[in-house]
Amino acid sequence: MAKKESASSAPAKKKQQQEAKSFTEAPRLKGRYTSEVVPQLKEQFGYKNPNEVPKLDKIVLNMGLGAEKDNAKGLEVAVNELGLIAGQRPVVTKAKKSVANFKVREGMNIGAKVTLRGDRMYYFADKLMNIVLPRVRDFRGISDASFDGRGNYAMGVKEQLIFPEINYDDVDKTRGMDIVFVTTAKTDEEAKALLSLLGMPFAQA
Repeated sequence: MAKKESASSAPAKKKQQQEAKSFTEAPRLKGRYTSEVVPQLKEQFGYKNPNEVPKLDKIVLNMGLGAEKDNAKGLEVAVNELGLIAGQRPVVTKAKKSVANFKVREGMNIGAKVTLRGDRMYYFADKLMNIVLPRVRDFRGISDASFDGRGNYAMGVKEQLIFPEINYDDVDKTRGMDIVFVTTAKTDEEAKALLSLLGMPFAQA
């Protein structure tokens, strides 16, 4: 019995080792934040205390899957795709209450969510800003109108195909998602300055 358990855990252990290896190098964007972004924000806003300087706290990816609520395979595919994109296993979100008009029952699977922090957050932000968004056809920058008044920014992605981890031939249908950048900034102005200096391609006014 012990041998069987050891054999079954081997693939999982190997995957964990591969994941750990892929995150051994310090994120380029994290280094840029320390060496370039912090000094520029200090100069722009006159921060006296280093702890006042805004920083990225977390990035939340959320994929609404209400259309897949009765399709277990479709839900599994979507969760796997989100996991590939984020580099972290998503959490399946469930309906908190029943909504008869939408045929939704309490506890039904209606979405998937990933919260990225630390190095994974910086890896994802770097990829999104410098690889993914420029791949969008006729891309002219993203809107700066989606700040929430508390220093956080939300954007929508119409399809998962813009991410390099997704193989076009394996996609059964296009799925969009919301991406929320949560910062420690106290104002939207400071948050926009932070994201702009990190490389967020906001559209020019």
